[in-house]
Amino acid sequence: MSCMKFHSHDHAEHIPPASQGKILFKNCTIFDGINEQLDTGQDVLVEKNLISKIVPTGSTSFDNIDTILDCEGRTLIPGLIDCHWHSVVAALDMASLMNSDMTYIGIVAGCAAKETLLRGFTSCRDLGGATFGLKKATDNGTIEGPRIYPCGAFISQTSGHFDFRPPNYVPSNPGDSLDYLQRNGMMLVCDGVPEILKRTREVLRMGATHIKIAGGGGVASQYDYVDVSEFRLDEVKAAVDCAKAWNTYVCAHVLTDAAIRTCVEAGVKTIEHGNLASRETLELMKEKDPILNDEDAIPFPPGSPQQEKFEYVTNGTIATAKMAKEIGVKMAFGTDILFDKKLADKQGRFLSKMPKCGFTPYEALKMATSTNAEVLKLCNQRDPYPHALGVVQEGAYADLILVDGNPLEDLDLISQPKEKFIAIMKDGKLHKNMFE
Repeated sequence: MSCMKFHSHDHAEHIPPASQGKILFKNCTIFDGINEQLDTGQDVLVEKNLISKIVPTGSTSFDNIDTILDCEGRTLIPGLIDCHWHSVVAALDMASLMNSDMTYIGIVAGCAAKETLLRGFTSCRDLGGATFGLKKATDNGTIEGPRIYPCGAFISQTSGHFDFRPPNYVPSNPGDSLDYLQRNGMMLVCDGVPEILKRTREVLRMGATHIKIAGGGGVASQYDYVDVSEFRLDEVKAAVDCAKAWNTYVCAHVLTDAAIRTCVEAGVKTIEHGNLASRETLELMKEKDPILNDEDAIPFPPGSPQQEKFEYVTNGTIATAKMAKEIGVKMAFGTDILFDKKLADKQGRFLSKMPKCGFTPYEALKMATSTNAEVLKLCNQRDPYPHALGVVQEGAYADLILVDGNPLEDLDLISQPKEKFIAIMKDGKLHKNMFE
């Protein structure tokens, strides 16, 4: 099988950062992202943007080391991965998003990207928004931020979860121009198989690593109800088949049992949320092998329709997560933070709460590292980052966090990045170094 590639300015490959030379993490305890057993007394050598050697401390003499970090037994873990992140809309309130020009939105998103990285999240799967420019700016070093696996625009049906058009925009005419957010790739509204095929292909053309659709009603949306099933089976299958032709996959925002079944039957690979799934549907998900992605709290005005929907949905979250674990459904970790900078600043706290859903600190950390990396890699040939992520292994990307303490014993350390993350490295570059 032969493969041809072409690259435009929007499809540029990842460019490693300017080398900081050889960096040695000396005498560290390693959580490799996979195994619960920690490896003590290890040296980790980073060259360019990769982990080149992991050896017992003192067993090898390294030459020409530019920077030595004496970890004194502290825990070195893989960079964290958020599998349901919104790079553009996490730090903006809804009113600002709806009424600001894209230059302002981009500047806010760029500033927020560095803050995300300094919370220890070195990679994210972005699940909706105009992120292609932000990804390009982080890849080429214009700004600091996590790796981004972008889906581009949310794809929604009319009156679906991602239909953010003004209230009086319907009825629409075939000749109407796209509204501002659609023109700038924040979301796209389409109906029927031909339209969903066109929009899916357009988003893939822009550089999406995967596709995000609305499979059912949601909480933050204005015009739908939680119980609504949205795209029909033939529409979802059209998006799935289109993505499959590009060697990638579709993920779906979906909450209710009926809508989950439609998406799973159509071949959707990851179910985002799934809060109201039944045991029978979870069994089907295990058979089909998608991945359930949890969500957490977003504040809505007291008494608002969104708050009522949120309370209804989240009543099922913990029970569903525990049942999914019991059945053996694969689960990934994601925060799904929207429209609230203060909440975005607490990104790590969402991970530290996983024991409430029945997960041990080890299970939570594995989920947020190597398991989430498996999700990132579902995009196959569309993967812009070819080396391993979410692990501390030779040959993997040097995405590393040095933690003051053992997060497998105290997961709350993850929620204190300013105090407890001594060093944060992404792509072989130290973005935080408290040794200096």
